[in-house]
Amino acid sequence: MDPSTVPDASTGAASMDPSSVPDASTAAEVAATSADPSPASDASSSAAGAGAAAEDLAGAVAGMTLDERFDLLMSIGEECIQPDELKRLLQNKPVPICYDGFEPSGRMHIAQGIVKTINVNKMIRAGCKVKIWIADWFAQLNNKMGGDLKKIQTVGRYMIEIWKAAGMNLDGVEFLWSSEEINSRANEYWPLVMDIARKNNVKRITRCCTIMGRADNEELTAAQIFYPCMQCADIFFLKADICQLGMDQRKVNMLAREYCDDIKKKLKPIILSHHMLPGFKEGQEKMSKSDPSSAIFMEDDEAQVNVKIKQAFCPPNIVEGNPCLEYIKYIVFPWFERFEVVRKENNGGNKTFLSMDELIADYASGALHPADVKPALAKAINEILKPVRDHFNTSNEAKVLLNTVKKYRVSS
Repeated sequence: MDPSTVPDASTGAASMDPSSVPDASTAAEVAATSADPSPASDASSSAAGAGAAAEDLAGAVAGMTLDERFDLLMSIGEECIQPDELKRLLQNKPVPICYDGFEPSGRMHIAQGIVKTINVNKMIRAGCKVKIWIADWFAQLNNKMGGDLKKIQTVGRYMIEIWKAAGMNLDGVEFLWSSEEINSRANEYWPLVMDIARKNNVKRITRCCTIMGRADNEELTAAQIFYPCMQCADIFFLKADICQLGMDQRKVNMLAREYCDDIKKKLKPIILSHHMLPGFKEGQEKMSKSDPSSAIFMEDDEAQVNVKIKQAFCPPNIVEGNPCLEYIKYIVFPWFERFEVVRKENNGGNKTFLSMDELIADYASGALHPADVKPALAKAINEILKPVRDHFNTSNEAKVLLNTVKKYRVSS
């Protein structure tokens, strides 16, 4: 689960941050953040819709060849383990199950919002059913939001609200809250977790703790050491055929494949790991919400996006390690299938790039300058984010969720 995120876990009730200042809107805020927020209310409606939609998934891809479906899924991953297994899966199973998950840990940045939307929509177009695991218990184990489950679940609902507004195709998506699902099927889940723990030593499990954004030499709580065993169990608990997570989750996905060897299970989960977008500052390998200036948040206004991109690291002629070019490659091109640069005639005039290779060639040669790239990138990102901003400006419930989440202190 991307760590970029229950006293009584069965209730799932969320509430306002008690530190919020009471005002005339308090009653509305309480209603929006605690009126049956039950993770179950979101998940059950999602499950119902996803169940009906799943029946149509196989028919929806009838016009696609096996190779087209395979290529579409492969376009998601920076790495696939193993491509031949993926092709066999598509041949033998009409509607494979893809699993993704996230810790609700604060405001959502664009990598989590838009890249996930792009990838989920590709998986659905390829005929997959997508299970998105809202890892509220995991966020609590990892001490997100100070371990306050109610806050964590409020953040989870805010994130679902963003994906709806961003254009995620929810017809093939099922949102599942870990606290609800684990409690309802505890007799399946905990024996699996214990068996995984029993078959691995502490050193092997500790190596997986980077999935939580923790260094493997960091002093960890017992809860954090338990976390990888649970995340590994999630894959089998959800009956996932494909694990579609970031490269930062690779170690625990490999642990799941090794566990299959231990229990003599022939069909292993396929790992389809997507690229991790860097932060805007030099040398930042991964976008971090703990450094607001290095990341674009999904509800940032136009001026904030413009300032962040204007200040971004973008050295002339240098392609490798250039975050602005990565945003173009992994967000703008998949979204628009083009990149439009507007500039004066004496600077080369307007140009529409139809491939990343063409853009890289111009940038490396100096024909395309950072002063050309940054305004064009900001314009494209603002266009992508506009429906999300509009939603949070016009929906009272969404607005209250956002204002509540903004008051929460992001914990490491």
